[in-house]
Amino acid sequence: MKEPALVIMAAGMGSRYGGLKQIDPVDEHGHIIMDFSIYDALRAGFKKIVFIIKNEIEKDFKETIGNRISKVVDVEYVYQELYKLPDAAYSVPEGRTKPWGTGHAILCCRDVLDQPFAVINADDYYGPEAFSMIYDALNTPADDDSHDYCMVGYILKNTLTENGAVSRGVCTVDENGYLENIEEKTKIIKKGEGAAFSEDGGETWQDISPELTVSMNLWGFRKSILTELDKSFRHFLDTEVAGNPMKSEYYLPTAVQELLKKNEATVRVLRSRDKWFGVTYKEDKEKVVKAISELKAKGVYPDKLW
Repeated sequence: MKEPALVIMAAGMGSRYGGLKQIDPVDEHGHIIMDFSIYDALRAGFKKIVFIIKNEIEKDFKETIGNRISKVVDVEYVYQELYKLPDAAYSVPEGRTKPWGTGHAILCCRDVLDQPFAVINADDYYGPEAFSMIYDALNTPADDDSHDYCMVGYILKNTLTENGAVSRGVCTVDENGYLENIEEKTKIIKKGEGAAFSEDGGETWQDISPELTVSMNLWGFRKSILTELDKSFRHFLDTEVAGNPMKSEYYLPTAVQELLKKNEATVRVLRSRDKWFGVTYKEDKEKVVKAISELKAKGVYPDKLW
C-alpha cells in the first residue's frame, strides 16, 4: 500500500483577516502555522505534501514556506482556479470571481494523488495527536475503491475564538464512533464558558453545548473520494450554480454528508483533545504567537523547526 499524503488547502485569501494569513509569521524565526502542521505530519509518518494554492500567490507562497519544505519532504503544487471544471460542457458564469469551495479544491488534486490522503486547512493549528491518529488510520490496508473514510473531531469549546464568530461542522456521532451527520453552522461564538450560534446573521442567538464534536476539516480519504467528488461537483454545477451563479460554494463536508445520507460511505471519527488555534481574525494573532511560545517552552516543538 502507498504511504498516505497530506493535502493542505491554502488557496484562500483570508478576507476576514486581511491579506494572506496563511503566510503570516507567528514566531521570531519566521515560522507560520503551516510549519507546525507540517512538522507534526512528518513526525507522524507523512512523506508527501500537496499544497493547494492559487497562481497569484505562488511566488510569495514558495518564498515563505514551499521552498524550505521541499528540502525535507516530497512536495507537489496544485492550483485551484475557477476554470478547472469537469469538461467542456461547463463554463464559469460571467462575472463570477468567488472560488468554487473546498470540495472543488480537493478535486483539483486528482492528477497528483495516487494514495490515501489527509486534508487540512492551511491556517489552522491541529496539534500532534491529530496527525498521529489520522496517519495511523490511513496507513491500514484498504482497497483504492474503499469508501471507509475518517476525520479528526474536536471539542467545540477547544475551537472557539474570543474575537468573533467562526464556522464549524457540528457532528453527530453514533455509539460506535462513526459520523452520522454533519451540519455546517456558519456563525458560532464563545459565550462565557459556553457557546451560541445564529442562523439569521446574528439577529438572534441559541445556546449550543460546548462539548459537541465539530469538524475542523481534518479528513482522511481513500482514492475513491475523488471519483465521488467528481460526480457530486457536476451535480452542484447543474443545480446550485444555476440558482446562485455568483456565490454558491461546493463544500467538502457537504459532499461527505451526501455520501453518508445515501449510505455510500462511512466516516470514523477520531476525537482529539488538542486545542485548536488559528488566525480567523487579525486579533487572533497575538494569542497564536503566545500559544506557540508556550508549546516550545513545554518541549512540544524545538525553537527552530527546520
